[in-house]
Amino acid sequence: MRDPRDDGHSHALAPDDVIRRKVKAELRKRFRGLRKTTPASSCLERSEKIVRALLEHPAVAAASSVALFWPIEQRHEVDLRSLDATLRARGVALGYPAIDGEAGVMTFRRVDDTAALAEAGLGFAEPAPGSPELAPLDVVVVPALAIDPRGHRVGYGAGWYDRTLGRYAPPACTIAVAFDWQLVVEVPTVETDRAVDWIVTDARVLRASPDGAPPSDA
Repeated sequence: MRDPRDDGHSHALAPDDVIRRKVKAELRKRFRGLRKTTPASSCLERSEKIVRALLEHPAVAAASSVALFWPIEQRHEVDLRSLDATLRARGVALGYPAIDGEAGVMTFRRVDDTAALAEAGLGFAEPAPGSPELAPLDVVVVPALAIDPRGHRVGYGAGWYDRTLGRYAPPACTIAVAFDWQLVVEVPTVETDRAVDWIVTDARVLRASPDGAPPSDA
């Protein structure tokens, strides 16, 4: 099943873009398999390193509103639940992605109690219906199956983040999180793909370099 939070597109593509899309699909398949075979204990250990790095990131440290995502545990996603708890204790307003499939819109909606998050038929936990949109946002934390130093990601293939981030950023700072082995040299892109501002792994923090220049560490 595609995760409807992520990065495919349904419109007609130019021939070169078709090739890029096929390469991206192969990367998606490869990294889904690799992550699934990574022991859950290793994923949790790496996730905690990512959380610590996020808490030290200047944009997160100064934020009053942050959008996160709830991990799909069976897919061994980066687990940000301890980040939620720490930010919530600081009084930071937290939002999570919600999908309106009929309207074709994803929004980040305020969640005051994570117990209200529930799977709504799309494979991941969403805010309760009617939860208010959280905007503007200071930071959006974005999931990735693979990511390159330019800030271009491979997601599950549904395109929601690419279509949504422009509505929140700017002013929001966008930060993709991934395990360090998910950092690749280059992700093929098409015009509608949207790069993030920063990449945080369990081993490094990089400012994205859209022009292809060597990335800069935080």
